[in-house]
Formats: sequence, structure tokens, C-alpha cells
Amino acid sequence: MQKSQKVVPLATRGKRRSAGVQVVMALGVLVVAAAFSAPARAVDGCLVLLCFAAPSWRAIPQCVPPIRQVLRDLARGRAFPTCAMSGPANSASHQWASAPTNCPAQYTRVFEGESGPIYSCDYTGAVAINIEGALWARTWWSMAGDTVTEFTPAAKAKLGTWDSQFDNDYATWLASLPPPAPPCPTC
Repeated sequence: MQKSQKVVPLATRGKRRSAGVQVVMALGVLVVAAAFSAPARAVDGCLVLLCFAAPSWRAIPQCVPPIRQVLRDLARGRAFPTCAMSGPANSASHQWASAPTNCPAQYTRVFEGESGPIYSCDYTGAVAINIEGALWARTWWSMAGDTVTEFTPAAKAKLGTWDSQFDNDYATWLASLPPPAPPCPTC
């Protein structure tokens, strides 16, 4: 009759570990596994607030992952993260876009329907950033992850330079409009 052999993992062959060390190692593995399997939606609301207020969040490598995550979360109907340290005068909020009232003119599309005009917006929602109690910027986002940021005149004055895509799109849209009708001299 043969003796049964105890199966010992290769990493521990020739080494003896106490039960306490094995428990600690097992707990460490569980903690690491839990950290990597936890949902990635726990985004730092303070970092997101700072990134959305920046002249261009895409130009700041530390901003790209949390902003993309927030946009994915918003697209899935999750709440916008908060920042308890920002104080009441500095905040961020989210609203869904709704053309024609809550959508910039250059991104509003009009289609003729059976019952009248049908409006749509190129963007799904907007994240508004308030700094010192006043609107600073509004970042419009789409389900595809595209964004464009509308900076207020006060933000532009303080920033000096900013991502001007919103302004460029508005100028292009304005130039595409038909010229106004001449004034009617007999009216």
C-alpha cells in the first residue's frame, strides 16, 4: 500500500509557514482582489469639480480617467459625484439636454414632423460648474463621450486661455445663418 502524499503548492514547497502567516497572506490576497474587482464608479467629486473648471480637462492627464468615468456614469443614469470640501459657493450639477430650451443654438437640430417641428440636441446633458457662487462653465456631453465646454465671460477673463471649440462652433453656426431680411421701407 502506497502512502498518500500531501499536495503542496510550488511556491511553498520547502518552506513552512505558520497558520497566522497563511491567514494574513490570504487576507492580503482578498483585499487586493476586492480592490481590483470593486466598481470603478467611486469618482472623487472634488477632483471632477476641479477638472471640469480647468481650461481643458483633456490637456490634464490626471483629469481624463475621472471625467470619462463620470460621463459613463451619467450615461448610465448614475448620480453626479459631490465634493463636501468645496463649500456652497463652488459646486457642480448635471442636467439633461432638452432642445430647444436647454441646448446651445449651434447644437440644436430641427426636423419637420407631422405635428410641427421636432427638436433634438447633439448633446445628451450638461455639467454646470459654479465658482464663487456664479456659473463658471457648462460642459455639454454626448453618449459617445464627446464634450464641448461653454465658458462664461468671467471664466474667460480669469483663465486667459481655454478650449475654444464651443466658441468656434457658435461662430461657424452664426456665419451659416441666412442674412437678415432688409428693413421694409413701406411697413
